[in-house]
Amino acid sequence: MHRHGYKGRKFGRENGERRALLRGLMCSLLQHQRINTTLAKAKEIRRPMEKLITLAKKNTLASRRLVIARLDNLELGSYLVDVLSPQIKRDSGYLRIKTTGFRVGDNAEMAEISFVDEIKPVEKPIATPKPIAKEDKK
Repeated sequence: MHRHGYKGRKFGRENGERRALLRGLMCSLLQHQRINTTLAKAKEIRRPMEKLITLAKKNTLASRRLVIARLDNLELGSYLVDVLSPQIKRDSGYLRIKTTGFRVGDNAEMAEISFVDEIKPVEKPIATPKPIAKEDKK
């Protein structure tokens, strides 16, 4: 069997699980500015994250809505468009991947993914939004 035309890694997960994993990694990277994960996950997250940052740098209403929709998090999407993207001065290559050794247990190759540019911290920490409770109709 050939491997032509197959993009991306599967990570032993179904499509929805894989999308949720990558979305969670992107949100964690935005919250903490650097995360430790496996090398394969770091390489897989770099491309969509750089596209998201490029989209956020446009700072239009449409791009803001797309960023929020792709992250599925209103607060982090607004943070990326309003705070992080103005601080990034380059046109591409926003993220850096450094290998950090091997994980004890399964010997998976680990890496740290972080922003190339130094980002100044925000006064208030970012909290994950609480789900909206639906009122019971009687």
